[in-house]
Amino acid sequence: MKKTIFLLVMFLFGGIMISTDTSHADVTVYTPYTGLSVTPGEDVEYSVDIINNGSSIENVTFDVEGLPEDWEYSISANGTSIQQLSVRPNSEEDIRLVVTVPLQVEKGEYQFNLVANGTSEDMLPFIVNVTEEGTFETNFTMDQRNMQGHAESEFTYNATLKNQTAEQQHYSLTAQAPQGWTVQFKAEGNGVTSITLEPSEEKSIEVLVTPAENAKADTYTIPIVASAGATSSEIELEAVITGTYGITLSTPDGNLSADVTAGGRRTIELVVENTGTTDLTEINLRANTPPNWEVEFNEDTIPTLKAGEKSNVKASLTAPDNAIAGDYVTTFTAQTAEASSDATFRMSVKTSTLWGLVGVGIIIAVIAGLYLIYRKYGRR
Repeated sequence: MKKTIFLLVMFLFGGIMISTDTSHADVTVYTPYTGLSVTPGEDVEYSVDIINNGSSIENVTFDVEGLPEDWEYSISANGTSIQQLSVRPNSEEDIRLVVTVPLQVEKGEYQFNLVANGTSEDMLPFIVNVTEEGTFETNFTMDQRNMQGHAESEFTYNATLKNQTAEQQHYSLTAQAPQGWTVQFKAEGNGVTSITLEPSEEKSIEVLVTPAENAKADTYTIPIVASAGATSSEIELEAVITGTYGITLSTPDGNLSADVTAGGRRTIELVVENTGTTDLTEINLRANTPPNWEVEFNEDTIPTLKAGEKSNVKASLTAPDNAIAGDYVTTFTAQTAEASSDATFRMSVKTSTLWGLVGVGIIIAVIAGLYLIYRKYGRR
């Protein structure tokens, strides 16, 4: 009898145990990419599947174990931060795990676990490979620090400023330029003297450098600094001035006026002078004349003119036959790719002497004719 009762109790208890095991849920945590490489200050994002293999709803909470000190994480689903996730039987839900690697961190591999807690527990291990040594600093960089040009050039340098600190930084931008030089900073097309960056944020900055007027040929260094309290960074720019370009066009005596008769030609002597410190090449000469006037140069191109030297050029200007007496303006130009100069001439057109003599002859003939008529018929 006792044996029968014992077997009955064991059968009932075993039935209860079997029933309990049947309802026991099985939670699985899965993501295919558990080992990733990052740089300091980056966010590592994982899309994780929470799988309910059981026959009842699972309410799952999460823990992150073994995360290094100063590392941060967040768990969300459908863009909302969550504390607990409910998963239907034989179904799965996705969560987003974001781990923030601090800026100040040593290079190496770091391990941590994502633990899903429900009626059962599952753990998913992760490995993060930090590929470089982290720093707490400002990173001010520039690919091309050296530029070359003449004194009339404007040098444009392209820099990148990155905030590699854990806090927002307000950077002031300053430059130590030589006397007479100007430096302007631009961000997103606008002139700026300061710039604000969030942690890990970077921005492109244009640095426009204008040399002093008539800067001598030399190499100039210009330190520029991005400073924000406890952190700052400096770049030393280099501008190489090859010389100045200058040209003037005039006459030997400086006189810019002349006379010419209608239909006549006047030769004008011009002087082209290189007033810069650099040789000029391919100096082109041209003239802007009144309508129907013609001009010819004995040479319309000067191949080379050394610094400080002069070259004489002759221009032959021809007025049209029907030009009316008066003042006319002709502009001569000497131009190179780097510089140009104009000389404006006032040309006074006078009536031709031949026509004046013809007019005088006509007047004399008229007077003589009147005199003869008077002699012949005046006494009758």
